[in-house]
Amino acid sequence: MEHVSTSTLIITLVVMILVSAYFSGSETGMMTLNRYKLRHRAKNGHRGARRVEKLLRRPDLLISLVLIGNNLVNILASALATIVGMRLYGDAGVAIATGVLTFAVLIFAEVLPKTFAALYPEKVAYPSSVLLGPLKIIMMPLVWLMNTITHLLMRMVGIKTDSAMSAALSKEELRTIVYESRSLISRRNQDMLLSVLDLEKVNVDDIMVPRNEVVGININDEWKSIARQLSHSPHGRIVLYRDSLDDAVGMLRVREAWRMMTEKKEFTKENLLRAADEIYYVPEGTPLNVQLVKFQRNKKKVGLVVDEYGDIKGLVTIEDILEEIVGDFTTSMSPSLAEEVMPQNDGSVLIEGSANVREINKAFNWHLPEEEARTINGMLLEVLEEIPQAGTRVHINHYDIDILDVQDNMVKQIKITPQKSIKESVGR
Repeated sequence: MEHVSTSTLIITLVVMILVSAYFSGSETGMMTLNRYKLRHRAKNGHRGARRVEKLLRRPDLLISLVLIGNNLVNILASALATIVGMRLYGDAGVAIATGVLTFAVLIFAEVLPKTFAALYPEKVAYPSSVLLGPLKIIMMPLVWLMNTITHLLMRMVGIKTDSAMSAALSKEELRTIVYESRSLISRRNQDMLLSVLDLEKVNVDDIMVPRNEVVGININDEWKSIARQLSHSPHGRIVLYRDSLDDAVGMLRVREAWRMMTEKKEFTKENLLRAADEIYYVPEGTPLNVQLVKFQRNKKKVGLVVDEYGDIKGLVTIEDILEEIVGDFTTSMSPSLAEEVMPQNDGSVLIEGSANVREINKAFNWHLPEEEARTINGMLLEVLEEIPQAGTRVHINHYDIDILDVQDNMVKQIKITPQKSIKESVGR
């Protein structure tokens, strides 16, 4: 090195720091890239994305390549800095060169390039892949050797090296991605995506029409009564039964009945039963995502929910499941949530006893118990284990509940006042 001028050594040292910055920035840029955006761009033919995706198929080899290059350059820079320091300042130049080089490497070869790469990974990773690809081929023997030694050492201490990390997202991780995409996805579409993810948490018991609200026709009634019920039915399908809903005999399409009514010769009880579809039964507790698939496979739109003893608990339709995803349809005959709740100026909320507990929790971000009961009335009866009187106050999960009206052994209206601590925790 004696015949090499000091200025040449300084220039070479600066080049080494720049090369070190390239390796540092490339490593951070490659590892910070959004893998799903990268995959999308690669599928659309982006050349840079394709090069990077190829390199990231074996991240262990890529890291080895970058670290080998970075360490070789830094060691060479350290040797050159020592020579330059001794030429300029003698023995004291070693300490001076060490301090100056450490500062320069930290700022210009580590912090600055890595910060820029973390902020703009695509601007760093795509261009750097042009050089890293051929460099990986050239240095493959050394990279392979280093990787083999590393794996052997890891196995010696009991670390498995053959278990690859899955790139698949869990549902909670996917939920987080949807939440963080508010600037790119409309609120309505975001709610729909989250509702799809929640389908497995909701079962048919939560959305079914309760048994006492199921509309049906007793086939043993007088013929005029049957015809009148069919003429005034607001539903597309209606249950036919004999005396009791437990003796359901068919599911009649009202449109088919109207067609038969225009052909008076065919409009008889026997023909009604013949035109009715076979009852499709749904076991209680079936998750909505499972039931949606079953409706599709069996080409059914309506089912009667039954318990373990075969007793009918209610009725569920494919429209009920779709409403869980897209929201209430305008054709729904059931009262909407807006009709069942009335927020007050003091922070309390007046709620009808027939309101769905899960919908209330979802709308107000509350945590009322919804495991054992579907409606507000059912929740209160489950907690109190008796029919309460009007004026009773109940405290459930940090909520003060005042029972305002009780009729026909049912809670008709309540007032819920969340405690301040709950409001503040939700706001945070």
